[in-house]
Amino acid sequence: MITLDTNLPAELAPLAWLIGVWDGTGVVHYRDGDRTRTHEFGQRVSFSHDGLNYLNYSSTTWLLDDENTPLNAEAGYWRLHRPSAAGDPGPGMLPGDGPRPFATAEQVETLRAEHGGFDVEVALIHPSGISELYLGRTAGARIDLQTDAVMRSASAKEYSAATRLYGLVDGKLLWAWDIAALGNDLRTHASGTLTRDG
Repeated sequence: MITLDTNLPAELAPLAWLIGVWDGTGVVHYRDGDRTRTHEFGQRVSFSHDGLNYLNYSSTTWLLDDENTPLNAEAGYWRLHRPSAAGDPGPGMLPGDGPRPFATAEQVETLRAEHGGFDVEVALIHPSGISELYLGRTAGARIDLQTDAVMRSASAKEYSAATRLYGLVDGKLLWAWDIAALGNDLRTHASGTLTRDG
């Protein structure tokens, strides 16, 4: 059962099923040339909001070994993909000019796309020097994402594209992540199953 926060901005209603802290495990199974990298990991994911039109996101992972060795982290923002309006804050620290757009359920409904759901965008950053911008769609409790842009620092390993899938199945958050990296084409990389805390 999903309980909606009464302070949730109307624009976040299509993403509300993600909100919370999720814990679980996953597996990496990545074919890199003649080598297949396989290992299990633990994961904690948090989706929260601060009253604006986006979700705050963070994820930490660790190897399921004797030391629970830290593996990876990422942070970012999830929101509906739509044109900016005068009432939106930014750029930088500039406040919006006028009322916030899409403040009611009726206004948000005008953003519904032809596919029946809503278009979404996700901006993620990794401590390894990689930043990703995903575009995709949500339909009910499923989100499909594909990178629109990937930026890498000079010290980052080669990584050029990705897709991600998230879904709520029997109260669990299931996800899968395919990547094009290390000179390889887009292929299976990792997946996980998470349970909401509380």
